[in-house]
Amino acid sequence: MRVGVLTGGGDCPGLNAVIRAIVRKGVQEYGYDFIGFRDGWRGPLEGVTVPLSVPAVRGILPRGGTILGSSRTNPLGAEHGVRRIRDNLAAYGVDSLIAIGGEDTLGVAATLAGEHGIRCVGVPKTIDNDLSATDYTFGFDTAVSIATEAIDRLHTTAESHMRVLVVEVMGRHAGWIALHAGLAGGANVILIPEQRFDIEQVCSWVTSRFGASYAPIVVVAEGAVPARGEMILKDGSHDSFGHVRLSGVGEWLAAQIGSRTGKEARTTVLGHVQRGGTPSAFDRWLATRFGLHAIDAVHDGDFGAMVALKGTDIVRVPIAEATARLKTVDPALYAEAGVFFG
Repeated sequence: MRVGVLTGGGDCPGLNAVIRAIVRKGVQEYGYDFIGFRDGWRGPLEGVTVPLSVPAVRGILPRGGTILGSSRTNPLGAEHGVRRIRDNLAAYGVDSLIAIGGEDTLGVAATLAGEHGIRCVGVPKTIDNDLSATDYTFGFDTAVSIATEAIDRLHTTAESHMRVLVVEVMGRHAGWIALHAGLAGGANVILIPEQRFDIEQVCSWVTSRFGASYAPIVVVAEGAVPARGEMILKDGSHDSFGHVRLSGVGEWLAAQIGSRTGKEARTTVLGHVQRGGTPSAFDRWLATRFGLHAIDAVHDGDFGAMVALKGTDIVRVPIAEATARLKTVDPALYAEAGVFFG
């Protein structure tokens, strides 16, 4: 059997660990042949490939990014997209495909498997940790660690100048990174997409913190929205999946805090630094296990399935189920962090 592998959407720490595990077990235990598709769904759509073998995956376990490249290509929106993918898979002798990605990448895999009979297995990847049907996605732990370290460092400079520092982290629809990193880093305000925020309340918390002779740290997810207003956007551009480009809420928030409280406020946007660099030990462990179980699913002919973490077990769930809805922060969980606001 020849198995194709692709990594789609935003890159994240742990992708190479998945690729390595898939190839190592697939070759050593099942005798499979592998081919990598470049740049997410663009690879099978346009027939852009790279060879995958055991020598090709040596030494990539601790590396960030992905040796296969990635993109936000949506083949379902391309002219004759499904037919082109089917033709290219046949041309390269690919019997099945392992798609490693988040909501959009796996959404395409679900459609191809469910409606067009293309043999796909999914692996959940996103630093946002917002895929339902799995307790955690790899990449999330590393992103939280990076954001937490940044918050730790910003505390000292905030105290030195007695100014407000607003830290904008990733999180379009789900505030998992903001909540985890904010709580771990001792933030005084945490704002997430699931809960619209009152700017007057935010300013009250900021003032309260200064009243205790400390400088406040405000952590805000890029998708957080004020109670009276709309989502803050950098520009109006959209990607091929229809997602608008985010970032800008941190600057808006700092300006509002500064004008309303009279305190100097600055913004740090962590952006892509959360996705880059060496994966944490947990993400390497989880990604490796996902890869091992993904190739098992291929061997078992369990197509249309996605591997997922439940407790400490790796299980299989339908890809369509995993992408049907986003996993968002429960209000009760967010309320726990409120003890430390202000």
